[in-house]
Amino acid sequence: QVQLVESGGGLVQAGGSLRLSCAASGRAFSSFAVGWFRQAPGKEREFVATINWSSSFTYYAVSVKGRFTISRNNARNTVYLQMNSLKPEDTAVYYCAAGRAAVVDGTGYEYWGQGTQVTVSS
Repeated sequence: QVQLVESGGGLVQAGGSLRLSCAASGRAFSSFAVGWFRQAPGKEREFVATINWSSSFTYYAVSVKGRFTISRNNARNTVYLQMNSLKPEDTAVYYCAAGRAAVVDGTGYEYWGQGTQVTVSS
């Protein structure tokens, strides 16, 4: 079992930055891929970024590529999402998820956090 807790969300002006953290507890977190997803009010959950267990592979949604960076520190059981040049359309609840492979489809992840709110004002 893996427990995930997101933090780092908040209110920021357009053009600003935030760094989200996903802290994990439980067995063998370093062997899991981790993805970030987000869900805005009235919209479906969407993929944001993913990273494999060794950090040798990362993949981003087109909408965030070049602005967001996913990274991990396995010694600290933590995955990060650095978000720069934020836009109002990035406003959403952000979730991290752990699974066996770094995939885009959310159904490929076994464990999910509770989410952290990110609000970008214009």
